[in-house]
Amino acid sequence: MVFRRTARMLRRLICGRLGPVWLWKALLLFIVIAFAGQLMGIIFNRSSVQPAPQSIFSSPDAQGPPLGSCQPHTHIMFLKTHKTASSTVLNMLYRFGDEHNLCFALPLAYQLGYPLPFNAHRVKGYRGPRAIEFHIMGNHMRFNKPEVEKVMPSDTFYFSIIRDPAALAESSFAYYKAVAPAFRKAKGLGDFADDPKKYYDPHLRNNHYAKNLLWFDFGLDHNANFSLALARAGEDLIRQTFKLILVSEYFDQSMILLRHALCWPLDAVVSFSLNARQQRPSGNGGISGSWVGKAAAGVGLKGGNKQSKVPPNLSLTENQREKLRQWNALDWYLYRAFNKTFWEDVDRFGHTQMEREVALLRMRREDLARVCLRDGGKPIEAQRIRDKNIRPFQSGLVKILGYELQPGLDNITRTSCMRMIRPEIQYKDLLDFKQFPEPSVAQVPPGQQNQVLMVAVGGTFLRQDSSRKRGTLEDGMKDWDGSHLFRRNQTMIRVHEKRKFR
Repeated sequence: MVFRRTARMLRRLICGRLGPVWLWKALLLFIVIAFAGQLMGIIFNRSSVQPAPQSIFSSPDAQGPPLGSCQPHTHIMFLKTHKTASSTVLNMLYRFGDEHNLCFALPLAYQLGYPLPFNAHRVKGYRGPRAIEFHIMGNHMRFNKPEVEKVMPSDTFYFSIIRDPAALAESSFAYYKAVAPAFRKAKGLGDFADDPKKYYDPHLRNNHYAKNLLWFDFGLDHNANFSLALARAGEDLIRQTFKLILVSEYFDQSMILLRHALCWPLDAVVSFSLNARQQRPSGNGGISGSWVGKAAAGVGLKGGNKQSKVPPNLSLTENQREKLRQWNALDWYLYRAFNKTFWEDVDRFGHTQMEREVALLRMRREDLARVCLRDGGKPIEAQRIRDKNIRPFQSGLVKILGYELQPGLDNITRTSCMRMIRPEIQYKDLLDFKQFPEPSVAQVPPGQQNQVLMVAVGGTFLRQDSSRKRGTLEDGMKDWDGSHLFRRNQTMIRVHEKRKFR
């Protein structure tokens, strides 16, 4: 409209020769300047409106290859076996449930009554069968199917993970040497492997860490004499319940099978190795390297015999490795049986497709590590982590490594990255507070777990500060070693008598 009026005025000035020449030249110059200013304003306004940065977690690569028309599983039970990379798997479950606001069957303290067989009343908030819909169960327990079925829905997907008994024994020896009498007596893992019976007493507590630990975690008698009939019977019991058994040595392939079994996006099974343990080179033939294996949270030296924190000698000959497999004969049978099944599953999946998806998984892990993590994505010592809230709990005679986030991340990316590196204990506390906002006696402020966790049957229970007021004793509530249990605010408190290890 403005331009039309201006044009009419110009026509009158030029055609009608109204006014002096300088006047219409000035008007023409004014119009040109105004038009140029308006044009530049449009350009600058457009350039100042920047598109919102897109988080790497919302990119198309986060979904991975299509899964068809399946629906994601949300009722999941993971048997978290010891020393098998199970903490990394649990982090995936924590992340998925956290993102989708699912309900976790969380322990009253930090493990579901371990090493006692699982009891439904060990689940925080449990009010009886089907009173509450729990979606995910995954903390350490000794499996007890009838009790688990009281907590989890009938359509629950059960899975677990196993590891070569020789490698498992190495990790177990490193972490439980201070609490397992059989390990504590041996100078090194090689000494134990040469003559396990010399060190092993089936009647001493915590010695379950030293023999057939997988068999024990699945709820079976780890001290039973091996026979083929017994081993097959145990295998059949496991197959009746567990739809998928992952293999620690083939972790990435396991994640692809798990992703398709659960119908989850790719990012749900991308992970950074949690609870990695540092192993310094030593002159006694120990394993060299900056970090190897993984650790389970909750094992320290407080409350046990004092030992200097010298990394244990884990060196083994091939002959000693074979001896450990024979000593753990029931575990070795399970490993071979389910390793065979695992590769049959891979055959059905297709080796070409497996290679393609494993490559995508590893590429995605590298991309997320580059975006999320400092120090090139390598795990670092806990004391180097500036944020005390994400320092991993230090246990046993080895250092547990963790991660530090890149600075300057946007809020969405930082939240997702934090979920991937948050240690197991802190994540459990966070989910606990999310489900039970009222403070409880067992709630531990992030970063302070080292002050309250102690060695009590492998660190399975939380010891409260002695200054706290005790609750009311419930009749018959004792733990497996005779320690009394008190209940306060729906949380079990374990009261320890002073006694020496037998």
